[in-house]
Amino acid sequence: MTDPLPTRRHSRFWLYGPTLLLVILAAAWSAFWFYARGRATAEIDAALAREAERGRTWTCTDRTIGGYPFRIELRCNALALTSTRWGDAVRVETGPAVAVGQIYSPSLVIFEFTSPAKVTLPEGRSLALTWSNLDASLAWRNPERFALVASDLTAVQTAPGLNPETWSSKSLETHLRRNPSRPATDQAVDIALTAKGTVLPPIDALLGNTDTGEIALDATLTQAEAFRKGFNPDALESWRGANGAFELTRLVSTKGKARVDGSGVLQLDPMRRVSGDLRLAAAGIEQIGGMRIGNLLGGLGGLLGGRGAEKSAAPGLTPLPPVSLREGRVFIGPFRLPLQPLPPLY
Repeated sequence: MTDPLPTRRHSRFWLYGPTLLLVILAAAWSAFWFYARGRATAEIDAALAREAERGRTWTCTDRTIGGYPFRIELRCNALALTSTRWGDAVRVETGPAVAVGQIYSPSLVIFEFTSPAKVTLPEGRSLALTWSNLDASLAWRNPERFALVASDLTAVQTAPGLNPETWSSKSLETHLRRNPSRPATDQAVDIALTAKGTVLPPIDALLGNTDTGEIALDATLTQAEAFRKGFNPDALESWRGANGAFELTRLVSTKGKARVDGSGVLQLDPMRRVSGDLRLAAAGIEQIGGMRIGNLLGGLGGLLGGRGAEKSAAPGLTPLPPVSLREGRVFIGPFRLPLQPLPPLY
């Protein structure tokens, strides 16, 4: 009788191998995440140090960096910026803030800010901001892009000796994108902005109309590299010195029955005031800057030397004479509007 062959022992690799491989991958990913977290912490600290050298001090209260396993998440229970770069201190304070970057998409950062915020300015001026939702995103590759979306945004400006002034918008959406089709020397950035349910006192005063409005704007900002320094006097002066321009491709503004469509180019003059020329078409406007128009709008172009009908004007709109901003004054055709002189921006 032949003895039976010994039973072959099967390998248990396929039983334990996948689990072991998963453990190894999890450990490797964890090590990578903590390495990325350390790099992010070092980059944040270095950026804060550079800002302090430039006269801007950022304070992130109770800072934490988390987001494991797929995100790097920076949280502040409160965020504040104090700037002394231009002499008198300017301070910006807001509530909790969050910045999130995905491990698999490091070139995109998403921000979320919690209302309210307060801006304290020199000479006793201040700006109080509130909103129900405010999110932003920044991408710095192919091409660089920035977006901001806010709901129920309100800004109250106060100054000694003046009544508080309230600006508001039910919704606001802004997009900035580096224009890849313009020459690199233009340093051009495209801007798109839409706002609905707006209350803007200067526009109310200009048109004598207190209805809420809507704004849609498309424009291109040239020499935009100047604003890498921030939106401040140094940046504005660099932009002015480089002959930067705000090229308004299309502006559509409605308030009740009033509507204005426009385009043009704006710059800063040697006295740091806004200057330039605008081409406008309008309907339903009773006054501009206290100048009564009423039913004369249809013939205003002829009365003031206007351009007559234009193919580019939307149906129902009357082209107006050129609007010019020069030497701090606003002109419509040859007439100067009875408005306060435009102050220097800085």
